Amino acid sequence: MSSTSAAPRGRIAPSPTGALHLGNLRTFALAWLSLRSRGGTVVLRIEDLDGPRVKPRAAAQLISDLRWLGFDWEEGPDVGGARGPYVQTERRALYAAALDHLRALGTVYPCVCSRREIEAALSAPNGPADEGARYPGTCAGRYADEAVARAAAGGREIAWRFRAPHEELQWQDLVRGLSAHDVQAGVGDFVVWRGDCAYQLAVVVDDAAMAIDEVLRGDDLFTSTARQLLLYRALGLRAPRFAHVPLVVGSDGRRLAKRHGDTRIARYREAGIAPERLIGWVAETCGFAPTGAELSLRDLLPRFALEAVPRERVVLDEREHESWFR
Repeated sequence: MSSTSAAPRGRIAPSPTGALHLGNLRTFALAWLSLRSRGGTVVLRIEDLDGPRVKPRAAAQLISDLRWLGFDWEEGPDVGGARGPYVQTERRALYAAALDHLRALGTVYPCVCSRREIEAALSAPNGPADEGARYPGTCAGRYADEAVARAAAGGREIAWRFRAPHEELQWQDLVRGLSAHDVQAGVGDFVVWRGDCAYQLAVVVDDAAMAIDEVLRGDDLFTSTARQLLLYRALGLRAPRFAHVPLVVGSDGRRLAKRHGDTRIARYREAGIAPERLIGWVAETCGFAPTGAELSLRDLLPRFALEAVPRERVVLDEREHESWFR
């Protein structure tokens, strides 16, 4: 990765909807190493807006697991910082102000369509998994104002959708190189608010407010980048540099989940497996160390090179993984 004159600011942003697992570890380790190898600042942010899926005490467990693995950070919910709070549910006033700004610009509009209605109206293929079917623009220009939309919704919660232009956005991804995506062709006008702030708007507001200039995350969020770039532009905010690293997947090629076995970091801790063994596994999958190495995160700093990380997704061998516990 090319260097910059100023030390970078980046973030690790787990969601307390489940336990930290091997896949999270690999992505977070690469984000931490990318920053620390250049004297950068690490921010920890808890992304807990997905209310129904948030698990009690999960945030505390995430922080404990990260500390056990050797991660550290300058700013976060447990250490404070000048750009807090560092928990999304404590930042709702900022998101509401951003939505008001977008409404004043006319770049969002109220939508009363349910997901079922959208899918029923379409025969086109689905967009990315996080959005479901591409939105056909049913409510664009449909209601004169919010009050009319709420009356039409009949008590249902309305959504606010961003008007995505017919435009192929381009950006320089730090892993993939020159990248491009057409949001309108992919998901159409996308939701920025439905009862609470949606992921796309929240992370843009937070990363800008926390002066984040480097976002390294899993490649499952690659197409989200174009949506976020549209929001940065509309809000007059400076976008960070993005890097999308390959995920860890199961033998079926799908993102790690319970069906692939128990890969929770807490399980390794309970079994007495040293954190250095897990970091060694990360190093092995990234080409930084041979199989079986036991290393700390700081041991990897002189070995780190983002350009050396394989571009293929890592396939976890479930049977080999279970042998760790025998």
